[in-house]
Amino acid sequence: MSDSIEASTSSSSSPRESVFIHSRREPFEHGLLPIPKLIFTDPNATLAPVRDKLVASAANHPSKRVGSTALSDALQISLDHARLVLDTLASVLHDDDDPLVRAKSSEVDVVGADVYDLILFLYIQSYKRLLPRTHKDSAAVADVWPSTSAFDGYLSALSPLQADLYNLEGIDTPIWIRLVRSNSRRFIPSQADEEAHQLSYLQKHLANILSLLAEPVEGEGEESLVLTMERFEHLGFLIQFGEKGFEGVTLSQAAPFFANSDPDMPAVPVPAAQVHDWVLQNISSALEHISERVSAKENGPPNATDQDVPMADACASSMKSPKSARGSSFIEGISKSSYVKQAPDIKGSSVKVLNCHDSVIYILAPLRFATIYGCSDTTIVLGAVGKAVRVEHCERVHVIAAAKRICIANCRECVFFLGVNQQPLIVGDNHKLQAVHMNQKCLVPMVAPYNTFYSQLEEHMNQVGIEPTVNKWDELIALGVVDPHDSLSHPAGVSDIQAESATRLDPDQFTNFLIPNWFGDESAGTTKDNPFPLPDAYMASQQRNNKNLGEIKQILRETPLEENRKRELSCALHVIFKDWLYASGNIRQLYCLQGD
Repeated sequence: MSDSIEASTSSSSSPRESVFIHSRREPFEHGLLPIPKLIFTDPNATLAPVRDKLVASAANHPSKRVGSTALSDALQISLDHARLVLDTLASVLHDDDDPLVRAKSSEVDVVGADVYDLILFLYIQSYKRLLPRTHKDSAAVADVWPSTSAFDGYLSALSPLQADLYNLEGIDTPIWIRLVRSNSRRFIPSQADEEAHQLSYLQKHLANILSLLAEPVEGEGEESLVLTMERFEHLGFLIQFGEKGFEGVTLSQAAPFFANSDPDMPAVPVPAAQVHDWVLQNISSALEHISERVSAKENGPPNATDQDVPMADACASSMKSPKSARGSSFIEGISKSSYVKQAPDIKGSSVKVLNCHDSVIYILAPLRFATIYGCSDTTIVLGAVGKAVRVEHCERVHVIAAAKRICIANCRECVFFLGVNQQPLIVGDNHKLQAVHMNQKCLVPMVAPYNTFYSQLEEHMNQVGIEPTVNKWDELIALGVVDPHDSLSHPAGVSDIQAESATRLDPDQFTNFLIPNWFGDESAGTTKDNPFPLPDAYMASQQRNNKNLGEIKQILRETPLEENRKRELSCALHVIFKDWLYASGNIRQLYCLQGD
């Protein structure tokens, strides 16, 4: 078997490097929903009858798929939660040509989802993320974000800088691995750590997953399970070959038992045991390769292209972000500065903004995924994100995003200006927050309509499939306070508490956000205004503010003043404006503009 594996993978790789199997990160990073009825203690035993119900329902669908109603009946969940499952699945599917991915918001229930993609999506809801354990010396990290406070409770353990040990789930027993990091990344799992954790999970659960995809040979009973090539390809939801997953190496092409199938003839089904052995062998090889890479990185000299760049290094090279070979760009450790990334600067399909403080960050590019984690006192502008945005463990952050969907988890004192086609998801401990804007206090995060634009925004939205006519910025869905996908223990009963939703920003406090013309290339795009229509109350407030400003300008122009009095008034206005620039931190943006 090992010879077959070697031949099948090497034929698709360069002479210099083998092609390894990888987990698809998207389902694990953006596809987990904290809905208790989706968390199964025995996924295989529970999902087998669910699969059978869904297959029966799909038989009545024109395309043999299932919608929200069938899913709601099979899982005994609400229609709203069933629709949330379909929307989330669509955002993390591996096949961009799947009808569910291409469907508009109003078409999702009509189009429906493939039963076996759904089953795999439901199965991995049992996955627990790789999270830090509490540091043995809590005093040493007490001054690191987020600081422990009276309302932190059990969630204080989620602080990103409070651990240096991680539980990597093995096949039979946990494997404890000490991760050597520096500065901001010292206590956060690296991409390699996370992938090893995901592959170990798949390694442990592979037999169950295959049994849900397989079918028995007619007349031979459940002991003789086989997989057709079509069912086998569904594993592409969880695993892929090649560093980027789009080098033309599909699972069936990489597998020796399907590699030479005649495209004009249906491939002969393969015993599930043979598939199991082959995938397991490839996962073991990949885990060994990851271990060797991590060991070489930790024992070797620092590398400028290392994706785990320390905070100090990231600050020193302020206009440079490390790029992962898996298609992600990292913007990390930016402090007290303005930072701009445009489409030519992003060499991948996703961006992760990590541990940035007291800065303004512009990512003006079309993306598939975006993650914002561990930031504070920062404004982050995301261009157009066609799949999903996740904002987690942030404090006093303003996020301006045009996206298909967004998930907000465990954030404090944050404001979100959204243009989103799907309902925003609120999870985790977002209550007991004090968001203060012009003496307006509330106990939950704030949401507001999208409030900016740049010249290429509409072009980028078209590229990733965002509809400007649909904005569900205030149609929030609040799930549980506790995320069952983390590995922490929580106080009894707290898992039953629903997360508090966000509140709408007062229209009188709503203002437009102006993106500087950094490079003087406004002619490169056609967008001249906010593409998302404002709700009536916000439009009326904006018109009222513009009218008041015009009246003030008119009064100043028409007031009869002597020249020396005009100069005094002008100086007073300049002083007040300068004081505001320094107090708000916006003076840094002027320095950056001047430097450019």
